[in-house]
Amino acid sequence: MRFLFFTDDHKRGTTPVNRKDDFPATLARKLKEVVEIAREEEVDYVLHGGDFFDVPAPAVSVCADFLEIYQQFPVPVFTIPGNHDLFGHNMETLPRTMLGFAARLGLVRLLRREPLYLEKNGLRVQLTGQGYHFQMDSRRRELDYMIEKKDCDYAIHLVHGMLLQRALFPGAAYTLIEQIWDTEADFTLVGHNHLGFPDTEKDGKYFLNPGALARLSNHRQEMTRPIQVLIIDLSGSRPAFKKIKLKSAAPGEDVLDRSRLEEAAFREQKLAGYLAEVKAAGSYRRTDVRALLQEIAGVKKLPPEVIEEALRFISSAEEALSGGEDEG
Repeated sequence: MRFLFFTDDHKRGTTPVNRKDDFPATLARKLKEVVEIAREEEVDYVLHGGDFFDVPAPAVSVCADFLEIYQQFPVPVFTIPGNHDLFGHNMETLPRTMLGFAARLGLVRLLRREPLYLEKNGLRVQLTGQGYHFQMDSRRRELDYMIEKKDCDYAIHLVHGMLLQRALFPGAAYTLIEQIWDTEADFTLVGHNHLGFPDTEKDGKYFLNPGALARLSNHRQEMTRPIQVLIIDLSGSRPAFKKIKLKSAAPGEDVLDRSRLEEAAFREQKLAGYLAEVKAAGSYRRTDVRALLQEIAGVKKLPPEVIEEALRFISSAEEALSGGEDEG
């Protein structure tokens, strides 16, 4: 049984300000190449790590253009919701999003914590998935990243979260690979972190993130990182995997506006100064409104129902502001 995994293509109908090319056309070429790789590698299933769209409700024309390409995959496509696929990072809004709509039409299948089993030539594989939510990387890690392996030869778990090899700056929400060593998944496949991380293995368990299919930011590492997909082969006596770089992906220096890099560096410096002032003025260190809400709620000892109601208001506001456009 063979799988193709890729993540974070962020389908959208406009070009980000830090790109010099026609982003939708570039992404369409990449996705068509991924379809061809799936055919050439004779994979049985395609796995997608989330951020299927760049906003929860892009324009219908944008969805039609890209979903038409997805229909060309010769095998089923499984995915999970990323933070960009949901209103207010709220999983309850999924049925009202374009990803939810695509799933209802059968163009993709959504993975959940409940295991789904695939079988071929006597091999049984367990698939599970954990989409993004507002507590990702802040609540107990085993609730999102760790699964039990039951009645199967291999277990594959997809997560859209900030899984890393090493710690970030204080106050950032992330999970270290070493915190989830005890998972029973043979393969933990991760999206969300666009830069990816080096392949990691421990006791025969693999933690993999090949990086995003789309370059949206002007992060310096985006200039040089490869745009690639992951092939997992479980048909042999031992599991194997490889990465295939996309031929259609132009070098970062050809598509990313270098003049924006200096502007970004200046903004990062100003933001760092602002955050330092905020931290000096009070105890709240979060910049995400949902994370800030959780921190305030903890300090004020607010009941859970108050937090849930506030989060519903945030989700509703984001949904109303989006207006069904991919620039919402």
